[in-house]
Amino acid sequence: MRILGVDPGLTRCGVGVVDVGRDRRATLVHVGVIRTAPDLPLERRILSIAAGIREALDEHRPDAVALERVFAQHNLRTVMGVAQASGVVLHLAAERGLSVGLHTPSEVKAAITGYGSADKRQVGSMVARVLRLDAAPTPADAADALALAICHAWGGSPAAPGATGAPTPAQRAWQDAERGARMPRLAR
Repeated sequence: MRILGVDPGLTRCGVGVVDVGRDRRATLVHVGVIRTAPDLPLERRILSIAAGIREALDEHRPDAVALERVFAQHNLRTVMGVAQASGVVLHLAAERGLSVGLHTPSEVKAAITGYGSADKRQVGSMVARVLRLDAAPTPADAADALALAICHAWGGSPAAPGATGAPTPAQRAWQDAERGARMPRLAR
C-alpha cells in the first residue's frame, strides 16, 4: 500500500510518501516540504500548495492520503492556514477518488512512538528508525508527513485500507471528545 501523508500549513506543508507491506514494514518513497512566502497573496500561496500536492499525487500515485486533522489552537491565523491547506489536499484527493484519513497529532504520535504526547524530536527519531534512515527528515514538517502516512498505513484510521476497523485508544478519546461537543448541555 502506498500512502501520501500531508502535514498541512501555509508556510511549510510537509509531504511524505511511504510504501507499507502486509508485514507493516515501511519504506520511504518521497519526502519534501512545499514552501510559500508569507508575503505572497493568500491565493498564490494556495496555488503553490495545490501545485506541489498535485505533483506528488501524479508522480507517486498513492492508494490513500493521510492528513492531519485540523484542531482548535489559540492562534486563529494558524488554524485558518492549516484549514485552507487541508482543503486543497481534500479537494485534490477527492478529484482522484482517493480516500483520506484524518489523524490527530496525538493519534499519530501514539502510533509512531507509543506515546501520544511525544515531542517533535521523538517523532522524527522514530520515523527515521521505522524507515531505516540515518537521520530524521528535516524540517519537522517533513518527518510529520511521513509519520502521518505510517500511522494511516498501520491502521491508525478505520478508513485506512486494510485497517481492522477497531479504533485505537487515541481515536476513541477523540471520538468521545467529539460526541461530548455535539451533545446538548443540560441546564443546571
